[in-house]
Amino acid sequence: MSQGFSAHTSGERLIIHDLASTRVQASFAEDVRAGLLSTPRKLFPKYFYDELGSQLFEAICLLPEYYLTRAENEIIERYAQEMAAEVPGHKRLLEMGSGSASKTRRIIEAILEEQDELLYIPVDISATALETSARVLLQAYPRLSINAFAGDYYSGLKALGSSHAQNGERTLALFLGSNIGNFDREGARTFLHALRSVLTDGDELLLGADLKKEREVLEAAYDDSLGVTAAFNLNLLSRINRELDADFDLRAFRHYARYDEEAGRIEMHLESLRSQVVRVARLDLELQFEDGERIHTENSYKYNMADLARLASETGFTLARTWYDSMKRFSSNLFVATS
Repeated sequence: MSQGFSAHTSGERLIIHDLASTRVQASFAEDVRAGLLSTPRKLFPKYFYDELGSQLFEAICLLPEYYLTRAENEIIERYAQEMAAEVPGHKRLLEMGSGSASKTRRIIEAILEEQDELLYIPVDISATALETSARVLLQAYPRLSINAFAGDYYSGLKALGSSHAQNGERTLALFLGSNIGNFDREGARTFLHALRSVLTDGDELLLGADLKKEREVLEAAYDDSLGVTAAFNLNLLSRINRELDADFDLRAFRHYARYDEEAGRIEMHLESLRSQVVRVARLDLELQFEDGERIHTENSYKYNMADLARLASETGFTLARTWYDSMKRFSSNLFVATS
C-alpha cells in the first residue's frame, strides 16, 4: 500500500506512508511552467505551504479579520461530544489535510471518552508536518495510534481505498477549515465523490464550510490591515525564486483580493505594478508582464445551506446536521454516506 518509505516509530503506534516525496519538486516545476504560460496566468494554492508559507498561515489564523479559524474552533469546542456521538459504534478517525491537527484534538478526546482506543488516519501533503503533529498527539493520548499518509488528497485516498474495511468499524471523516472552498463547484463534487469511495454506508463526514456574507467582512478576511495575507500570497513568488532560480521582484507585485458575489467566491491574485520581464532560469522561461496583469493564486468559495444540501446529495451523502458559531459566520456540517 505504501510508496516511498514507511516510518514505524513509537512502538508501532505511528506509521507514516510517504506517497509524495519523489514527485513534489518535479510537480512544482511542471505546475509553475503550465500556470505561468496559461492565459490568464495562474499558480496553484497547494504550493502556498512551504515552511514560511505554513508559518504565515498560522499567523493569518490569529488575525482579527480572519474569523474562520476562531469560528470553527468555537463550534468544535462547544459541540465535539455531540459530533462524536452522532457516529454510533466503535470509530476510527480519518482527516484530509490534517496540518497541525490542532482542532482535531477535541474530537479525538470526545471519541476516547466513548471507546478504549482510536485509530487516527491523517492525510497531508507534508510528511514533516504529519510526523510533528503525530508525535504531539501520541504523547498526549496513550490510547491513540496513527496511520498517516503523506501525499495529496487523491493519492492518499487511493492508498486508503483497498484498506478501508476493518472489523466493522465506523469511520468519521474530517475535512475542516474552509478547505472545501478551495475547490470550484465541480472540483468539490469530484473530491467528495473520491472521499465517498473509501467510506461505507452510514459512515460520516464532518465538513467545514464558510458561509456567504457581507462583501466587507469577506474581503477584510483575505486582505488584512497588517499585510500578513499579502506576505502569504507573495511568498509563492519567493518560493519560485528560490526553488526555480527566478528573479521575481516582490516589490513589483501586490496582493489583490476581491469577492465575486455572483460566483460566491473570494478571488486572490498577484498583480504586476509595472511592465516587466521575469526570468525563471530552471524552466528556461522569459515572461513579459504588463502593468496591471494578474496571476490568479486562489479561489475560496462560500456556501449557503441550499448549496451544502445540494453538494451532499450530488456526492453520495445526506446533510444530516449543521452546527454554527455564535455569529453564524461558519458551519460544521455532518454528511452521512448513503447508497
